[in-house]
Amino acid sequence: MEIFKGSGTAVAVPLHKDLSVNYEKMEASLERQIACGTDAVIIGRTVGETWVLSEEEFMSVIRFTIDKVASRIPVIAETGSNNTKTAMDLSRDAAECGADGLLIVTPYYNKTTQNGLVEYYSAVAKAVGPIPIIADNAPDRTGCNLLPGTIAKLYRDIENIVGIKETTGDITQAARVMQQTDGRIGLYSGRDDQIVPILALGGSGAISRIANEIPKVIHDMVADFFSGEIHESRKLQFHILSLLEKEP
Repeated sequence: MEIFKGSGTAVAVPLHKDLSVNYEKMEASLERQIACGTDAVIIGRTVGETWVLSEEEFMSVIRFTIDKVASRIPVIAETGSNNTKTAMDLSRDAAECGADGLLIVTPYYNKTTQNGLVEYYSAVAKAVGPIPIIADNAPDRTGCNLLPGTIAKLYRDIENIVGIKETTGDITQAARVMQQTDGRIGLYSGRDDQIVPILALGGSGAISRIANEIPKVIHDMVADFFSGEIHESRKLQFHILSLLEKEP
């Protein structure tokens, strides 16, 4: 069961100079994403300055997003933590607020074992009931790699773990995830430079950061691929590569 298929934007939360949330700009950003065809918005703690928010401010952002999007597209809350109880509490709160799904990053800094990851995701999944979960695998940022065999076990054993955001940069690892789940898991590219390759493996879409700036380009690239316009999709991927080369 995919939470969404297509282009998802990991929305950056705009802040005022005093580090309070700029809700006016945030609403404008959400409306722009929807107008440009974005298929889901992902809101939470792995993009931009959200880490400076308290848990209360963080949940306020989640509630605001759910309210303003108003069920027009899915809202996925990023509620992972390196503290299992914190991840459980934030995830439960987001589910109760009406999030359509959760994106749960692996515990960062702790260098968790693969068995530890099974326990972590099992605990969070049990805490939130039926709401679907996408595991977020970004080992270059967390120091922890969710291996294909581990995500395959979670996918088989836990009904509401339905997808993985692959940000490893390792296409072979992504292919093994699909191989070991019989191509059924929702596979999302977490790297803007590898969206088309992930789609070619049977991926469900992208969870993109650069879509904050170019949401229609990301939407069109994914839509073109799914409609069979592979050449056009590939051209947009190459265009994005040229933009990424300009990043500092």
